[in-house]
Amino acid sequence: MRITGSTVLLTGVTGGIGNAIARELAQKGAKLVFTGRRPDALQQIADEFGARAVIADLADPDQVSRLAEECSDVDIVVANAALPSSGDLLDYTPEQVQRALAVNLHSPIALAHLMAPAMIEAGRGHIAFVGSISGKAATKSSSLYNATKFGLRGFTLGLRQDLHGTGVGVSLVQPGFVRDAGMFASTGANPPGGVRTVSPQQVAAGVIRAVERDLCEVNVAPLELKVLSAIAGQFPGLAERVQRRMGTDPTIRKIVDAQRDSR
Repeated sequence: MRITGSTVLLTGVTGGIGNAIARELAQKGAKLVFTGRRPDALQQIADEFGARAVIADLADPDQVSRLAEECSDVDIVVANAALPSSGDLLDYTPEQVQRALAVNLHSPIALAHLMAPAMIEAGRGHIAFVGSISGKAATKSSSLYNATKFGLRGFTLGLRQDLHGTGVGVSLVQPGFVRDAGMFASTGANPPGGVRTVSPQQVAAGVIRAVERDLCEVNVAPLELKVLSAIAGQFPGLAERVQRRMGTDPTIRKIVDAQRDSR
């Protein structure tokens, strides 16, 4: 898919990873459409990139439908928005569970469902989802987040097969631990000891590569994390026992505590 000259809808643009993706897309010469639920923050970044801003809360199905209708002319969708959703499931209210599922899983599925038909009719387009390595391997205090990312991965891989031959590509980009953005930037926690990180710019480059080359799955992570997540995905029982022996990492506890305070 050629990004230059294409109209791209990007969700989750106000975060560090979203900002990096926006910058890469702008440098490629894309016509940008940004969406978010906070008008002031969204308009500020839209003005910076000369993008069209469409206010929408992705937790509201009606607003997701309106977003798809207002952006029916886009050629590429980059579904990047997500809620952190770390912590023990029982610490969440039912409303918080529903919001996490809506933003992280339901809204990207709905956008694909609503926007793919126009792309198929045009015979060109691409839908890229930004997931997480957490969609390949489960970890303690991440059951809700794991559920949304495992689900997003399964949906992406299936949809890609459904749309094969239509001219519409589907990709999944899965970052590992990202520095200077996301949960580490918002909580002040450091990555677990010994685990290398990637930058938001590397994630953005992965998105560009996935779209331009119509790649199925791009894992943006150091080699050791790719290997460990693959092993954990194949042998979850082993991964569970290893995690129990290691105990609760202070980094994870700090992230969980910070996110609980923010809910």
